[in-house]
Amino acid sequence: MSALDPRRLSWPDTAGVLPVAPLRPVIERLGSLARTHERDVTLIPGLAAEGEIEVDAGDPPPALEQVVEEIGGLTVHGEAGLTLLVAERADVGPYTLLGPPTSYYPLHEGADVAVVLTLDEDGAPGAVYGIGEDLALRLAAPDLAGYLQRYADALEATLAALDADGPEDERERAERAHALMDEHLFDALLGTGAAEDAPLRAMTAPTAGADLPEGTVAVGDLRGAPAGTGLDVIDAEIDGDPLEHQLLWREGGLVVCLVPRS
Repeated sequence: MSALDPRRLSWPDTAGVLPVAPLRPVIERLGSLARTHERDVTLIPGLAAEGEIEVDAGDPPPALEQVVEEIGGLTVHGEAGLTLLVAERADVGPYTLLGPPTSYYPLHEGADVAVVLTLDEDGAPGAVYGIGEDLALRLAAPDLAGYLQRYADALEATLAALDADGPEDERERAERAHALMDEHLFDALLGTGAAEDAPLRAMTAPTAGADLPEGTVAVGDLRGAPAGTGLDVIDAEIDGDPLEHQLLWREGGLVVCLVPRS
């Protein structure tokens, strides 16, 4: 993947800052899991720790200012991570069909897969999606709080299994931890493992008069859809090549719009 320096992005900042108070219980839960399982989990400190330790902060969206003060993310045996402070970004691979880099923020990145937080034109955070190798979108959560909760649930289940019968060999333990995180979270979001053949919802033609970006040729409306609902983007029935288009968001990221790439 080609590199994109997040420090050079011009973030929209008219949406205001996402309050951290409603997220603090799940942030504290993640921190507690990391502190009690230091062998398996590494906590990435937030910006509040600058001065005490070195923090590679990148340049997160202004709306996440309060959140990234308290937590930068975490990793499970070096992978299966949650990333809230992104030092370097890519703009191809799973991001091929996404719009401007200020319209999304990566929360997890693997080989040709990612989990992203959507951001509207004002910089307000919205829904969270997994993007697999097939470039389909799979709804992870309607908002960041929901995704953090889902991640914490998967992490807790993974650590419980490792506590019960995890291998002592470090390499085997890491492989087991990653497999458990896939089983409890990432397979469903990235269309891998048991979720590989899960059906995808087709995008449809836009409705006349709808409040959509100019030039919209196909729409996926996931308002009210359960987590895990997949949206088939690459096979959208449109004139031309979907790869010459990009995705933009409406309704807190839950309405996905395919428009010609400018």
